[in-house]
Formats: sequence, structure tokens, C-alpha cells
Amino acid sequence: QVQLVESGGGLVQAGGSLRLSCAASGRAFSRSAMGWFRQAPGKQREFVAAITWSGTNTIYVDSVKGRFTISRDNAKNTVTLQMNSLKPEDTADYYCAATKPPCSISRYLANYDYWGQGTQVTVSS
Repeated sequence: QVQLVESGGGLVQAGGSLRLSCAASGRAFSRSAMGWFRQAPGKQREFVAAITWSGTNTIYVDSVKGRFTISRDNAKNTVTLQMNSLKPEDTADYYCAATKPPCSISRYLANYDYWGQGTQVTVSS
């Protein structure tokens, strides 16, 4: 079992930055790939970024490449999403998620078994 709690959301102007954090508990965290997803009002939840359990490999949706960075600290049981050059279209609820081992990394929602409750990000123009 993995429990996830996100923090760091808020209101920011376009071009600004936010840093989202996900605090995880549970022994399986260090063996789980982790991901960030987002869901805008009236839209389906979509993949944003993911990282392997070791932290050595990452993947991103094209729309955030070069602007967002995912990282993790297994000693502190945390995953972070650094978001720079934010755009109004980044406005959404952001969710942290964990896979069930042995899934190594994935952009597919169905591969994630554990989810946080989300944190809201609003980017004003």
C-alpha cells in the first residue's frame, strides 16, 4: 500500500513557477514508479510526467517538455514536479500517482494503482 498527499498548488501568473510535492508513505514507495497527472475542468485526466523508482529515467507529455521537471527523493519519500514558464492551459487539478511494482514507468493512467487527492493549479493570463 502507498498513501499519497500532494501540496504546493496555487494561483500564479503566466510565466511564473510552482513546485508541487507529493509525500508518500508505505514500504512500496521506493519500488514504485511515480507519475503526475492533471485534470482540467470538463476534461479527462491526462498524463504529465513520470519517473522510475531509481529516478534515472523520466518521461513527459510533449506540452510540458522543457518547462516541467519531475524528481524524487526515496530517502524522504517525496516526488516533486517543478513547473516553470507556466501557461494558462496548465490550469488543472494535479494528481500524484504510484504504480504497483514491477511496472517500471508509464504514461498510462491504468497502470497507476495509488492516487493522491490532488492539488489545484491556476495560471492567470
